[in-house]
Amino acid sequence: MPNTTPHETKQAVVRREEKVDLSDKRDRILVVDDSPATLELLERNLLASGYRIFAAQNVAEAIKILEATPVDLVITDLKMPGLSGVHLVRHVRENYGDMEVMIITGYPSVKGAVEAVKTGAEEYLIKPFTDEELLSAVERTLRKLHIRRTAHGFLKQKTPVLHGLIGESRVMIRIGEFIAKAALTSATVLVSGESGTGKELVARAIHYRSARASAPFVPVNCGAIPEELLESELFGHIKGAFTGATETRAGFFQTADGGTIFLDEISETSLSMQVKLLRVLQDREVCMIGSRRPRKVDVRILASTNKNLSVLVKKGLFREDLFYRINVIAVELPPLREREDDVFLLTRHFAKKFAEELGRTAPGFSDSALQVLRKYHWPGNVRELENVVQRLVVMTEGGAIDVPDLPSLMRFSALQPAALNRTLTEVETEYIRNVLVSVNNNKTRAAEILGIDRKTLREKLQKAKPSS
Repeated sequence: MPNTTPHETKQAVVRREEKVDLSDKRDRILVVDDSPATLELLERNLLASGYRIFAAQNVAEAIKILEATPVDLVITDLKMPGLSGVHLVRHVRENYGDMEVMIITGYPSVKGAVEAVKTGAEEYLIKPFTDEELLSAVERTLRKLHIRRTAHGFLKQKTPVLHGLIGESRVMIRIGEFIAKAALTSATVLVSGESGTGKELVARAIHYRSARASAPFVPVNCGAIPEELLESELFGHIKGAFTGATETRAGFFQTADGGTIFLDEISETSLSMQVKLLRVLQDREVCMIGSRRPRKVDVRILASTNKNLSVLVKKGLFREDLFYRINVIAVELPPLREREDDVFLLTRHFAKKFAEELGRTAPGFSDSALQVLRKYHWPGNVRELENVVQRLVVMTEGGAIDVPDLPSLMRFSALQPAALNRTLTEVETEYIRNVLVSVNNNKTRAAEILGIDRKTLREKLQKAKPSS
């Protein structure tokens, strides 16, 4: 290890200050230690890992560098002649909000560790430490800083909204590009994805960016309409066609003439209804119940499913010919757990929306709360996040929402490691119960999130009960 005098170290620091390149996007780390040997060791290891390094042998030098140079992380010794590392930590916390601090010390004590953490140090590393321990601590600290910067950047900027769709993650940018292309055609589109991911919003965006935007957009939840009524609702009926048909009534297809019909959860239709839908797709005409004369309709069909239609086709539960007819252009929406950064944008959007409804100022969120929201698995996707934020805005008084304000399930799930010694049934049961808790035991809502009907949910809950 080469010998370095205090004078040489100081000169090296001055040279670095003069040559700061703001276009250099590497993380900038300031290391502060009164030991030249320790400084050299820290510089060498951190430089080798790709970081931009600045060095100081005391707090006064460190403050000078901070005044002249943007820094991401300060690594400081705890005990130094003159002002201590605690003084530097306090100075950073009072003057630089967008910066992290790590403390290293050769004189560990419980009192020192507590004081360092209370003052605002993110990590506390005890000498001697290995290269791996140093780099792991630096990576953890910088990762937290980057997440916080991302969150606050999103929370401050204007939220981009495309017909209700919110997101700037790569996958959502691709969804936006898909919508723009799909809107230029009249081809049938199949939108797949878990419940709560925004399938209807995508369908609306396609319609309102298309040449049919001025015509009706008619959404139909195929799973919510009883089978015996679905045909009448879709195709209409004439007076006297069946008991109770006291007047002729147009169906959803006629209502959507010239525009777009959105068949939500098309996988819930029966095989007999699928035959009738196939005919509409092939011939572009519908036959009202009680009538023998088909009527032409100019309708673009968009469909959605939260199930894998290919699997249903193989099981004989969905017609293969209809599948190919609706699967002309296909897109799959990602679950919210795969759009972690978009959680910040969505949280800001919903907080502002519900606060305005209540005539309040939108609350802020602590860094810790944002971390929990970002890492939560969101079984109900965007719809669940919306419900959670609404509850927080209504129930939380004060300026900022913190971790204790979040639902207990959300707080505890962030701390629980995944157990890999449980059966699939046990995991499924726990997941179902978590979903029920997240929707206040609303079984209809839980069944939608889980992609099953209420009967199946009841059966699974019954099986989950412990035998007496």
